[in-house]
Amino acid sequence: MKRIAAPYVNSGNPLVLSMVPPDVCRVLDIGCGGGDNARHLRVTHPGIELIGLTHSAEEAEIAAPHMDAVHVIDLERGLTDEALDEWGAPFDLLLLSHVLEHLVDPETALRRCLTRLKPDGHVLVAVPNVLEWRTRMQLMRGHFVYADHGILDRTHMRFFTYDTAPTELIAPIAGLTLVERRGRGSMPLGPLRRLGVARSLCTALDRAGLRRWPNFCARETVMLAHWKGQPII
Repeated sequence: MKRIAAPYVNSGNPLVLSMVPPDVCRVLDIGCGGGDNARHLRVTHPGIELIGLTHSAEEAEIAAPHMDAVHVIDLERGLTDEALDEWGAPFDLLLLSHVLEHLVDPETALRRCLTRLKPDGHVLVAVPNVLEWRTRMQLMRGHFVYADHGILDRTHMRFFTYDTAPTELIAPIAGLTLVERRGRGSMPLGPLRRLGVARSLCTALDRAGLRRWPNFCARETVMLAHWKGQPII
């Protein structure tokens, strides 16, 4: 029996939200889940127009109050010319927060969506980093078990690291140039985190670790890329 994934609902992705360009007016939220990022963007970008895509009718219903429109679509097989035309005018930003790892062929899906992006627009992508230290420790102990969520989510079809995400997803597409890459995560500080007086020290060490060893510390990689592709006809 095929396992049906639960609706993807959370409090939004703060790192992704912090990297949205300030001047965007029209956003395509690809894999919008329950519209959690959109809800925050309504506050930080007044007047923004948000179109969401999801594979789930249940998610679409949850996301609808935060979107101007939501389309239920299979990103692997449903990106036809007719479907793309339904999304309306070209977009300033394609937002793909933790969706590409769920696809068999993420590059092809991204290329198709880029046909609806304005020249000089941006693409914002977030994917998990499979080499984050917690996952490394599991593998070193000989423990590899799929889970219902997290880096080893059983619905993940592709795996990326902080180092390989740009070369796998951005570099192969002519006209798409990486502008910024950040990671979100922590250092393995163990008992130190339980000391209230060490909170500021832990925060400083986490920041230093992300700067020095992002492929070890970051649980996710977030990339902002600039699109210099052909105008949409």
